[in-house]
Amino acid sequence: MPRLHLHLLSDSTGETLEMIAKAALAQFEGADVIRHFWPMVRSQQHLDRIMAEIASNPGLVLFTLVNAETRTRLEDHCRTLGLPVVPVLDSAVDALEAALGQHPKARPGRQHAMDEAYFARVDAIHYTIAHDDGVSWEDWEEADIVLAGVSRSSKTPTSIYLANRGYKVANIPIVVESPPPPALYGLKHPLVVGLTTAPERLVQVRRNRLLSLGQAPETGYVDSDRVNAEVLYARRMFADNGWPVIDVTRRSIEEAAAAIINLYNEFRADKSGASAA
Repeated sequence: MPRLHLHLLSDSTGETLEMIAKAALAQFEGADVIRHFWPMVRSQQHLDRIMAEIASNPGLVLFTLVNAETRTRLEDHCRTLGLPVVPVLDSAVDALEAALGQHPKARPGRQHAMDEAYFARVDAIHYTIAHDDGVSWEDWEEADIVLAGVSRSSKTPTSIYLANRGYKVANIPIVVESPPPPALYGLKHPLVVGLTTAPERLVQVRRNRLLSLGQAPETGYVDSDRVNAEVLYARRMFADNGWPVIDVTRRSIEEAAAAIINLYNEFRADKSGASAA
């Protein structure tokens, strides 16, 4: 498989473009791709400097540029070099323009504007960091979602990912010897979700964690019988309280978060329906 130079140009942070490129590349296993990332391209002078680099490493060009002159200049340069160039958001924007009956506002970085949603997301991140690993359980009623699970079941990374999507998330480790605070069982506002995983996978993850910390890899923390008992204890707790459960054994953080968001939307819809009734 030949090596491909992939150039990503954005007039903002480039976060959207990077996610699109990552999602597309995931469909091509073993592809030899060198990514060149060019954010904050907002002047023709900046673009001209980048084009010199692109000419030295020709390949595929993906862009999210809203300024008409900069777009045209990029497309003209790529046409001269004989390089394919793709405006990755154009199809979506065109479809929305037709559906909404209004013209888009050509402002770079508009999705990162410091509006109410932006500050809500920042607030969610602050809340989530302050309520990691069972801390400040007194404030759990303020959460949107509470994640419960045994140690190393991806609670913290999943919480942070959800916080970046604007959800206030608390998480609590389920430990046989130390039951969670009673407040967990009486929560009204947040959705409580149990995270579970295959015991054998959990043993492997925990052993790798101990090795990374330079600790002995054979302790009760990774004992198969004890881990099985922990997982069974947590699953029984989830079932007894009627909490939905996500098995993260073969799920990425993004996939687990997407499943949790679906559960949360259903939970909120049910709450709204009950209130209306």
